Amino acid sequence: MNILGINAYHGDASAALLVDGRLVAAVEEERFTRIKHDTSFPHQAIRYCLDASGLRPQDLDHLAISRNPRANLGRRLAHAITDRAGRRVATTRAANLRKILGMKSTLAEGLGLRADAIPAKTHFVEHHLAHIGSSFFVSPFERAAVLSIDGFGDMVSAMWGLGEGGSLRIDGEVVFPHSLGVLYTAVTQYLGFPNYGDEYKVMGLASYGRPEHLDALRRIVTSDGLGFELGLDDFRHHVDGAAMTWDGGPPDLPPLWGPGMEADLGPARSKGDPIEPRHENVAASLQVRLEEVVLGMLRELHARTRVDALCLAGGVALNCVVNGKILDETPFERVYVQPAAHDGGTSIGAAYHVWHRRLGRPRGFVMDHAYWGPEFDDVRIKTALGEAGIDAAQLRERDLLDRAADALVQGRVLGWFQGRMEFGPRALGNRSILVDPRRAEMKDLLNARIKHREPFRPFAPSVLERATGDYFTRSEPSPFMLMTYPVRPEKVDEIPAPTHVDGTGRLQTVRPDQNARFHGLIEAFEARTGVPVVLNTSFNENEPICCTPEQAVDTFVRTRMDALVVGDFYADKPEEPGARGA
Repeated sequence: MNILGINAYHGDASAALLVDGRLVAAVEEERFTRIKHDTSFPHQAIRYCLDASGLRPQDLDHLAISRNPRANLGRRLAHAITDRAGRRVATTRAANLRKILGMKSTLAEGLGLRADAIPAKTHFVEHHLAHIGSSFFVSPFERAAVLSIDGFGDMVSAMWGLGEGGSLRIDGEVVFPHSLGVLYTAVTQYLGFPNYGDEYKVMGLASYGRPEHLDALRRIVTSDGLGFELGLDDFRHHVDGAAMTWDGGPPDLPPLWGPGMEADLGPARSKGDPIEPRHENVAASLQVRLEEVVLGMLRELHARTRVDALCLAGGVALNCVVNGKILDETPFERVYVQPAAHDGGTSIGAAYHVWHRRLGRPRGFVMDHAYWGPEFDDVRIKTALGEAGIDAAQLRERDLLDRAADALVQGRVLGWFQGRMEFGPRALGNRSILVDPRRAEMKDLLNARIKHREPFRPFAPSVLERATGDYFTRSEPSPFMLMTYPVRPEKVDEIPAPTHVDGTGRLQTVRPDQNARFHGLIEAFEARTGVPVVLNTSFNENEPICCTPEQAVDTFVRTRMDALVVGDFYADKPEEPGARGA
């Protein structure tokens, strides 16, 4: 039984493939098109999934689409007819819905086939059901509370309930125009970060400020248990319609904040203007208010479900600061967030919704790693290196790990490209740039040489899972870099580079059964330094994370990276006189 899950004409277009209930491939279209958060139909992602499994399009039994044009149809029609915002965007959204309904034909056309050449049955899965399915159905829990929170999908911004076995019980939802995702995005735009996906910048900025505007944020969004409402004077999506562009390329999102926000928080910052303490304080207030609302929802959800396991999904579930506080500040004892909690992950959730809820098949798969993307053989890697004129040595694994660990100890910036690419927004040791976490200057050095990021954005520590409790105040695993824990005070001076200004780290825990080679590298570094941690950031430079050896080699050549490991190949870049540390 072969099920292809698709997220298309929405942010982070993606595809995922199940074979007999087991995930075999999952990837976002942006990794192929090199367009961040690409909203295209995921033709290349689908081709990869078929190629990775050895299947033909004719072998597909089911297509699972993570949108349902018929969901909340009454609300959609009422919004389109009676609301000015709905009327403004009705034509655009009708065109988008027609594309969704015609996905099978689009798929066939992209594969050079007639629509009737693909026998698969098409299923439309409501957006938040796909989010919830992407977490619960691949979690290790037989029974768990479930919560999805994002901007909007199929007119809904939040949904909750209980998962048990292969079933879901949905107990409630929050609908348009109220949305925590819209809240965070609107304030992100107000703070001068206009691009889709910039919310993580504000999450990092928040640690530099104080929540001096918390009272205002409590007026801007009010909450009661599992419900919340926006003070609509501070927003314009319900007036202007928030006509996002999902027609291919990056999402184009209009301003969501309204004049009331400036009345409540002061003048908005324009992109490129200096960041002042007031902006930091607004960011801190937003983050604290989000934590208050989400943690309050979770406490109420636990009271209603009386289960101790929780599965989270939706774009808000990428807020690792909130996630890191769940175990301390709610009754939940176990938390699962899969690595692509954002819209990209709905391709997995839609496919598993079909497998479990529509076909009635039992659970049998746990997603305990993120490595579902393309991988490349030695011939492809060697060719990429040779065409770039890079003199690389092919080494046995032990020698490779020793050379790489020595480079880190020497303060070199190491590109690390291995195995199958990660699914989701985090580099987790297969498409990573690594440095020595003991050197406080490494954060600024990475930004100066390669990443060119705002100085308030932190880098992540990757730590051997067995040592997590030695370096952080909690020891629960965080394999997908979606939890922020406080660094133990006595360890801050030991790993200053990935420790954020507030004394926390957005950590990735690493086990040998999840990523043996990356685990081996960190062990080799520990053998030399006594520190079982490396600083890990994504292998890219203001673009999607690299997918192919050619992209890794190109990044190595055009940036001031010092050393490169691609598969079994190791290369040093000749050091310029006086360049170390510059």
